[in-house]
Amino acid sequence: MTVPYLLLDIDGVLIPFPATDGSTPPTHVRHTVLPTGRHPDDPVSVWLDPNQGGVLADLLTSGLVTPVWCTSWRRDATTIIGPLLGLPDFPYLDLPRPQITTSHPNGYLWKRDHVEAWLADAPAIWIDDDFTDLDHAWAAERTAGGTPTLIVQTDPHRGLQPEHLTELTMWVSQLSTARVV
Repeated sequence: MTVPYLLLDIDGVLIPFPATDGSTPPTHVRHTVLPTGRHPDDPVSVWLDPNQGGVLADLLTSGLVTPVWCTSWRRDATTIIGPLLGLPDFPYLDLPRPQITTSHPNGYLWKRDHVEAWLADAPAIWIDDDFTDLDHAWAAERTAGGTPTLIVQTDPHRGLQPEHLTELTMWVSQLSTARVV
Protein backbone atom coordinates (compact mmCIF):
# COMPACT_ATOMS: atom_id res chain seq x y z
CA MET A 1 0.00 0.00 0.00
CA THR A 2 1.16 3.51 -0.77
CA VAL A 3 1.23 5.43 2.49
CA PRO A 4 -1.16 8.39 2.18
CA TYR A 5 0.04 11.93 2.62
CA LEU A 6 -1.34 13.76 5.62
CA LEU A 7 -1.74 17.40 4.62
CA LEU A 8 -1.95 19.42 7.83
CA ASP A 9 -3.14 23.01 8.09
CA ILE A 10 -2.43 25.20 11.13
CA ASP A 11 -4.89 28.11 11.47
CA GLY A 12 -8.28 26.76 12.53
CA VAL A 13 -6.74 23.31 13.01
CA LEU A 14 -3.86 23.54 15.50
CA ILE A 15 -4.46 27.21 16.29
CA PRO A 16 -8.18 27.78 16.86
CA PHE A 17 -9.57 31.16 15.93
CA PRO A 18 -10.85 33.13 18.94
CA ALA A 19 -14.59 33.09 19.53
CA THR A 20 -16.59 36.28 19.04
CA ASP A 21 -15.95 37.18 22.68
CA GLY A 22 -12.18 36.74 22.12
CA SER A 23 -11.93 33.53 24.11
CA THR A 24 -9.88 30.51 23.10
CA PRO A 25 -10.21 26.90 24.28
CA PRO A 26 -9.01 26.53 27.88
CA THR A 27 -6.76 23.65 26.79
CA HIS A 28 -4.61 25.99 24.68
CA VAL A 29 -1.58 27.97 25.84
CA ARG A 30 -0.66 31.38 24.42
CA HIS A 31 2.68 31.80 22.63
CA THR A 32 4.11 34.94 21.09
CA VAL A 33 5.89 34.19 17.82
CA LEU A 34 7.62 36.12 15.07
CA PRO A 35 6.75 34.75 11.62
CA THR A 36 9.13 35.30 8.71
CA GLY A 37 8.92 38.82 7.34
CA ARG A 38 7.20 40.20 10.42
CA HIS A 39 8.78 43.20 12.16
CA PRO A 40 10.16 42.34 15.63
CA ASP A 41 7.88 44.99 17.14
CA ASP A 42 4.84 43.23 15.65
CA PRO A 43 4.82 39.60 16.88
CA VAL A 44 1.80 37.30 16.60
CA SER A 45 -0.03 35.54 19.42
CA VAL A 46 -0.98 31.91 18.82
CA TRP A 47 -2.76 29.43 21.07
CA LEU A 48 -1.65 25.79 20.97
CA ASP A 49 -2.77 22.75 22.94
CA PRO A 50 0.42 21.26 24.42
CA ASN A 51 -1.30 17.85 24.71
CA GLN A 52 -1.76 17.68 20.93
CA GLY A 53 1.98 17.57 20.38
CA GLY A 54 2.50 14.10 21.79
CA VAL A 55 -0.59 12.64 20.13
CA LEU A 56 0.33 14.13 16.77
CA ALA A 57 3.98 13.12 17.09
CA ASP A 58 2.91 9.51 17.67
CA LEU A 59 0.72 9.60 14.56
CA LEU A 60 3.31 11.37 12.41
CA THR A 61 6.04 8.88 13.30
CA SER A 62 3.79 5.79 13.11
CA GLY A 63 4.41 5.14 9.43
CA LEU A 64 0.64 5.23 8.77
CA VAL A 65 0.92 8.58 6.99
CA THR A 66 3.53 10.81 5.38
CA PRO A 67 3.05 14.24 6.97
CA VAL A 68 3.29 17.47 5.00
CA TRP A 69 2.40 20.93 6.24
CA CYS A 70 -0.26 22.51 4.01
CA THR A 71 -0.57 25.99 5.43
CA SER A 72 0.00 29.65 4.73
CA TRP A 73 2.59 29.45 7.53
CA ARG A 74 4.82 27.70 4.93
CA ARG A 75 8.36 27.20 6.30
CA ASP A 76 7.39 28.76 9.63
CA ALA A 77 5.30 25.65 10.23
CA THR A 78 8.53 23.66 10.55
CA THR A 79 10.54 26.31 12.39
CA ILE A 80 7.94 27.82 14.74
CA ILE A 81 4.72 25.83 15.17
CA GLY A 82 6.11 22.28 14.97
CA PRO A 83 8.82 22.91 17.59
CA LEU A 84 6.33 24.55 19.98
CA LEU A 85 4.34 21.30 19.89
CA GLY A 86 7.39 19.02 19.99
CA LEU A 87 6.62 17.64 16.53
CA PRO A 88 9.24 15.97 14.36
CA ASP A 89 10.51 17.96 11.42
CA PHE A 90 8.61 17.29 8.19
CA PRO A 91 8.24 19.09 4.86
CA TYR A 92 5.79 21.77 3.85
CA LEU A 93 4.08 22.66 0.61
CA ASP A 94 5.48 25.93 -0.62
CA LEU A 95 2.10 27.50 -1.30
CA PRO A 96 2.02 30.84 -3.13
CA ARG A 97 0.86 34.03 -1.49
CA PRO A 98 -2.19 34.73 -3.63
CA GLN A 99 -3.67 38.19 -3.94
CA ILE A 100 -7.22 37.17 -3.04
CA THR A 101 -10.00 38.68 -0.95
CA THR A 102 -11.66 35.37 -0.09
CA SER A 103 -10.27 31.92 0.69
CA HIS A 104 -12.66 30.53 -1.95
CA PRO A 105 -12.01 32.61 -5.10
CA ASN A 106 -13.30 29.80 -7.36
CA GLY A 107 -15.88 28.45 -4.93
CA TYR A 108 -13.39 26.07 -3.31
CA LEU A 109 -10.40 26.41 -1.00
CA TRP A 110 -7.63 28.41 -2.71
CA LYS A 111 -4.99 25.81 -1.78
CA ARG A 112 -6.70 23.01 -3.68
CA ASP A 113 -5.27 23.67 -7.16
CA HIS A 114 -1.74 23.61 -5.71
CA VAL A 115 -2.45 20.53 -3.61
CA GLU A 116 -3.99 18.69 -6.55
CA ALA A 117 -0.97 19.35 -8.78
CA TRP A 118 1.46 18.37 -6.03
CA LEU A 119 -0.38 15.17 -5.04
CA ALA A 120 -0.85 13.90 -8.61
CA ASP A 121 -2.32 10.41 -8.01
CA ALA A 122 -1.10 9.89 -4.43
CA PRO A 123 -3.63 9.00 -1.72
CA ALA A 124 -4.17 11.74 0.83
CA ILE A 125 -5.80 12.89 4.02
CA TRP A 126 -6.22 16.64 4.19
CA ILE A 127 -7.06 18.37 7.47
CA ASP A 128 -8.24 21.97 7.18
CA ASP A 129 -11.03 24.13 8.57
CA ASP A 130 -11.99 25.95 5.39
CA PHE A 131 -13.35 23.43 2.88
CA THR A 132 -16.48 23.99 0.81
CA ASP A 133 -18.88 21.46 -0.69
CA LEU A 134 -16.79 21.63 -3.88
CA ASP A 135 -13.72 20.43 -1.96
CA HIS A 136 -15.67 17.51 -0.49
CA ALA A 137 -16.92 16.65 -4.00
CA TRP A 138 -13.32 16.81 -5.31
CA ALA A 139 -12.21 14.32 -2.63
CA ALA A 140 -15.12 12.01 -3.47
CA GLU A 141 -14.28 12.19 -7.19
CA ARG A 142 -10.61 11.37 -6.51
CA THR A 143 -11.66 8.40 -4.38
CA ALA A 144 -14.16 7.17 -6.97
CA GLY A 145 -11.40 7.43 -9.58
CA GLY A 146 -9.12 5.15 -7.58
CA THR A 147 -7.14 7.72 -5.58
CA PRO A 148 -8.28 7.46 -1.95
CA THR A 149 -8.79 10.93 -0.51
CA LEU A 150 -10.16 11.88 2.89
CA ILE A 151 -11.03 15.42 3.88
CA VAL A 152 -11.20 16.11 7.62
CA GLN A 153 -12.80 19.46 8.39
CA THR A 154 -12.33 21.05 11.79
CA ASP A 155 -14.43 23.70 13.48
CA PRO A 156 -12.15 26.77 13.26
CA HIS A 157 -12.95 27.80 16.86
CA ARG A 158 -12.25 24.36 18.34
CA GLY A 159 -9.51 23.07 16.04
CA LEU A 160 -8.30 19.50 15.84
CA GLN A 161 -10.19 17.12 18.13
CA PRO A 162 -9.57 13.49 19.16
CA GLU A 163 -12.46 12.32 16.97
CA HIS A 164 -10.69 13.74 13.90
CA LEU A 165 -7.64 11.61 14.63
CA THR A 166 -9.86 8.57 15.23
CA GLU A 167 -11.54 9.15 11.87
CA LEU A 168 -8.16 9.44 10.20
CA THR A 169 -6.69 6.27 11.72
CA MET A 170 -9.84 4.27 10.96
CA TRP A 171 -9.73 5.43 7.34
CA VAL A 172 -6.06 4.48 6.99
CA SER A 173 -6.79 1.11 8.58
CA GLN A 174 -9.65 0.46 6.14
CA LEU A 175 -7.45 1.59 3.27
CA SER A 176 -4.72 -0.84 4.34
CA THR A 177 -7.21 -3.70 4.64
CA ALA A 178 -8.74 -2.95 1.22
CA ARG A 179 -5.31 -2.93 -0.41
CA VAL A 180 -4.33 -6.28 1.15
CA VAL A 181 -7.51 -8.07 0.05
